[in-house]
Amino acid sequence: MIICIGAGPGDIGYLTQRGAELIRDADVVAGFDAVVNVVQSIIPPTAEVVLMNYRDQVAQLDLVAAAHHAGKRCVVVFMGDIHFSGFQYLERVERACGHPVETLPGISSAQILASRAKVCFDETTFITFHRRGDLTPFKRHLVHVLNDGRNAIVIPCPWDAARSFMPRHIAAYLLENGVQRDHPTEVWENLTRAEAEWHGTLAECVDKEFTDMSIMLIRTHTPMDSQIEPPPEKSPEAA
Repeated sequence: MIICIGAGPGDIGYLTQRGAELIRDADVVAGFDAVVNVVQSIIPPTAEVVLMNYRDQVAQLDLVAAAHHAGKRCVVVFMGDIHFSGFQYLERVERACGHPVETLPGISSAQILASRAKVCFDETTFITFHRRGDLTPFKRHLVHVLNDGRNAIVIPCPWDAARSFMPRHIAAYLLENGVQRDHPTEVWENLTRAEAEWHGTLAECVDKEFTDMSIMLIRTHTPMDSQIEPPPEKSPEAA
């Protein structure tokens, strides 16, 4: 058996009960170092832990696949929710195994941000740049999202200098492509611990530096609350 689990946005308190149960029953627990560290306290002492990074992930996943085919109960943990920004990693797991695998969704940083910032997902588009390959189609999509009057929750790309697409780069790109400068913008860092929260405009974000642990919210020009008309005042006669 092999199952991929969304381990939440960096705090074990956001791991689902089913995810915790599967980790406690696992023979093999695998994942990137930072993600395995989140669930370390519930990994059974008898379990084999397979750690990996961007450079050795293919070889390490081959080890996990071999254990799976040998009949061991294997868990691969993902940060956040698998289907938000971990889909390319899921594809690597399935290539290693040679078949589709079961997945268990988790809570993503986008969901936590939507809750804390009080935005509705019906009126919000989620876009992640935390991916390999050409980012251009996703950049263009973000421009269309904002021009269509929707909020955008954005996960930046924090990798090497050649590919880095952090909040200030995102803001600069949007301004260069005609998005209005006064969009209310927020950047949250280490979201589950709420260590930092920045509010400003898209234009002001161009000059700001943020850490790799950042997530960005670009709001519509008119916040949702201001679109709700207050009830009419009662006349003295009706009181």
